[in-house]
Amino acid sequence: MSTFGTHFRVTTYGESHCKGVGCIIDGCPPGLALTEDDIQPQLTRRRPGQSNLTTPRDEKDRVTIMSGTEFGHTLGTPIGLTVPNQDQRPHDYSETDLYPRPSHADWTYLLKYGLKASSGGGRASARETIGRVAAGAVAEKYLKEAFGTEIIAFVSSVGKIAMPFIDEQHESGTPSAEFVDLLNTITREQVDQETTRCPDKEISKKMTTRILEAKEANDSIGGTVTCVIRNVPTGLGEPCFDKLEAKLAHAMLSIPATKAFEIGSGFGGTQVPGHQHNDAWVAKVGKKGQKVLGTKTNYSGGIQGGISNGEHIYFRIGFKSPATISQEQATTSYSGVEGVLATRGRHDPCVVPRATPIVEAMAALVIMDALMAQLARQSAAALLPPMPDTPLRPGPFVMHVPGGQAVKVADDAVKPKTE
Repeated sequence: MSTFGTHFRVTTYGESHCKGVGCIIDGCPPGLALTEDDIQPQLTRRRPGQSNLTTPRDEKDRVTIMSGTEFGHTLGTPIGLTVPNQDQRPHDYSETDLYPRPSHADWTYLLKYGLKASSGGGRASARETIGRVAAGAVAEKYLKEAFGTEIIAFVSSVGKIAMPFIDEQHESGTPSAEFVDLLNTITREQVDQETTRCPDKEISKKMTTRILEAKEANDSIGGTVTCVIRNVPTGLGEPCFDKLEAKLAHAMLSIPATKAFEIGSGFGGTQVPGHQHNDAWVAKVGKKGQKVLGTKTNYSGGIQGGISNGEHIYFRIGFKSPATISQEQATTSYSGVEGVLATRGRHDPCVVPRATPIVEAMAALVIMDALMAQLARQSAAALLPPMPDTPLRPGPFVMHVPGGQAVKVADDAVKPKTE
């Protein structure tokens, strides 16, 4: 399907070489200050032609709000966003009328629909992600203004060249202190200082060299993107099949070229015994000086039981080497005749530098959708008569949830630590 979300619903449209692409957002709260200037920065970060590490296709990706706002504020009605395709070269893909490209979606789309877009990847093209990024920018603005939520993604590896924390986590099974500090402090401004979008300058230089090597060889290389979501409201996520990490995995693996997803300690956590890996609960002080419960280590990645616990959510996504390369490759025609395909066109030798805003957008859409479900539940519950106190409700610790309400947690639910 081309629609994502249940309460904050986004439908993207368009193919890689049609007249334009975009999205419809349904369910955005009314009263949010919104203009094209709020959306354009993320589209500019995603657009092609940013550096010699990306495709030379020159698209400005200028967004226009077609509906759903008036006098610079959302109306609560569907928001229509459109971006024209300007630098189109459909003739670059004439060979794919005869041959499916290796590891691309030409053949599977033909199997599914009985026909396919004659140029580019059609709906399988990364051009489709423009609608996601535009919608994500809207969701992100609401989350930022309402809860101070911050979403930052950065490139953590290209090929075998990785930021040190990845190797350290593989060795220890858990995130290093340096990585935790990075998650606490990283900003988009730091990420964008490097064309690779890797915040480690020395590693970024090595990544640049590796990407240019692939480009000069008419080849490609993959990599990983790490993302952190800070100031996440608690209580987000729906048991059992719509757990928050499941929705994040769904969202991230729907991005073109993705092949892997891990959250928190990830696969490294499988190497650590439970007594070392368990996140101990500790008393913390909230932003307003109130007592709250938090975790000491956050190996869970901010989610337990499929529900956000208030700690940072962090995860990593693996992107394969782009399938479209300008090399002769053995393949077989649609009629079953073996042959050689030499793909033309303009392609990214590595997608991860441009993927960071796409990852941020999909993260924003997941959190926004889960938030609206939780707010609806709380608003409905608030209309009922107050519940009587039970052993699970009284106590000095409070857990803050969206809307500024608080849920009490019992003293006697926690066994006192003895010396």
